Amino acid sequence: MSKLWETDSRLKNESHADSVGKKVEAFTVGNDHLLDQYLLPFDLKASGVHVSALEEAGVLSPAEAKSLKEKLEEIRALWEENRFEIKPEHEDGHTAIEVWLTEQLGELGKKIHTGRSRNDQVLTAMRLYEKENLSRLLTQLSGCTLEMLKLAKAHESLPMPGYTHTRKAMLSTAGQWLAGFAELLVMQMESSAGVRSLVNRSPLGTAAGFGTSIGLDRDRESELLGFDQPLVSATSAQLSRGWVELQLVQYLSGITSVLSRFASDVIQFSSEAYGFIGIDEQLCTGSSIMPNKKNPDVAELIRGKHALMLGFEATLRGVTANLGGGYHRDLQLTKEPVIRAFETTGELLETTRLLVGGLRFNEQALREACSSDLLAAERAYKLVKEQNVSFREAYKQVKTRASGAGEVHIDELFNTYTHLGSPGNIGIDRLMEQAAAFR
Repeated sequence: MSKLWETDSRLKNESHADSVGKKVEAFTVGNDHLLDQYLLPFDLKASGVHVSALEEAGVLSPAEAKSLKEKLEEIRALWEENRFEIKPEHEDGHTAIEVWLTEQLGELGKKIHTGRSRNDQVLTAMRLYEKENLSRLLTQLSGCTLEMLKLAKAHESLPMPGYTHTRKAMLSTAGQWLAGFAELLVMQMESSAGVRSLVNRSPLGTAAGFGTSIGLDRDRESELLGFDQPLVSATSAQLSRGWVELQLVQYLSGITSVLSRFASDVIQFSSEAYGFIGIDEQLCTGSSIMPNKKNPDVAELIRGKHALMLGFEATLRGVTANLGGGYHRDLQLTKEPVIRAFETTGELLETTRLLVGGLRFNEQALREACSSDLLAAERAYKLVKEQNVSFREAYKQVKTRASGAGEVHIDELFNTYTHLGSPGNIGIDRLMEQAAAFR
């Protein structure tokens, strides 16, 4: 079959059955025909809005617009039933749609591409995909964070050693440990406004990046598609491709970096050396040779898959590093990292939520681990408050054991922690309220 960009003369002069042509087709198409299955419903939505714009511009009659929209809905129904095929020879979903419309409607099917390029077509579909999936992911992120805070609330006063440099440092609690990771996720939710503003601008109508002489109402198109506004300059559309996607994937990898660090702590604290945490059997695996093993594979893969996110980010950074203005075929390669990044982030959020639900704290092990050295700083504070010495002098006395500052007991100590964020006043309810705003 012919491509959208081919002419009859090219088809007469060139055989597409030859091995060079087939190899070039396979190389240039890559897996776009598969990736575009993710984008097809968004492509169809944009196509329907474009049909309305063509009708308003006088290019299509009301009857023609109605016929095209009905056929676009038929394609959507076929896609939902997994019966709309995008073949490698189509190159992409846009061609598959136009070919199908032309088979159904003849010359009318060919009119849908008026005033449009595959450049603004794919970019509009991508931005719609990104907008919808970002919204879905924020809801998922909120759910995962609230699960973490729920567990923190249940154990907000359970003593737990706090570590720096992997060495015991000061007294903490299980709730405070969890709340730290949860707050980073809350902050990531709240920072989503920036990346949402990047994806929430409509590229439709910019065509190949220079606009067209067809009188399209781009503000109206943007409104109908649910964007905040159109990209104002047509030339910024192709400049934004890959540039926006890089910042989006960096945002997503910011989420997975927190999940990775949390998983790393779970692995450490659930090991026999610590025994602070038990992990539900369903979340662990065994060994093929050692009957005694109960491995935290789920947590290890949460940690490991963050590396995939960094890979997606590196791909986008590399592809766009030295491009000039306008469209370049390199930009085709920016689709897959975004799609895979959304898939991976969603998978890690769901798995982390399950992991949090499967954690059990060992109170005895935690209390036993809260040895007296954790309270050294508190002994110095006791000297400051009771003997009116400077903190530096108190620090020196405690470090050299020159002063009997008196014993400091863990359970009594919690009553002295009153400031926000301390073990006695973690602020979990405030974090819950902030996380719930994104449900």
